[in-house]
Amino acid sequence: MAEIQDIPRLVREFYELAKAYLLQETVEPAKKLGHFAGFSLGAAALWGTAIVLLAVAGLRALYDALPSSPYWEAVSYLIFAFLLVAVIAILVKLAPDRGVQDAKATPAVTIAPHNEAHAEQEKGADG
Repeated sequence: MAEIQDIPRLVREFYELAKAYLLQETVEPAKKLGHFAGFSLGAAALWGTAIVLLAVAGLRALYDALPSSPYWEAVSYLIFAFLLVAVIAILVKLAPDRGVQDAKATPAVTIAPHNEAHAEQEKGADG
């Protein structure tokens, strides 16, 4: 049992341990998550820019390949729109299914009710 004189020291130690634990378990993972989110958003912005630039280049290539006429210009826009929709559909089909699950539907731990009969069975099984 702690002496009365030890209580301020124990409280100070508890405070230091709690502070270190909170920093370890909350602040550091939050920093890592922030870095991950920043890099992810940067990558998404670069991919989005690349896709837009490639789409414009592809449209211009198709536009120049077809004869010069207002109708052919419209046809080139329609063909390229259908092409982009087809590419997006293929990418969506190829994307892995991550299987988002409801947390309530799959409990991590199943707790069985404890009653007297169950306790007696456990005692009997233990010997």
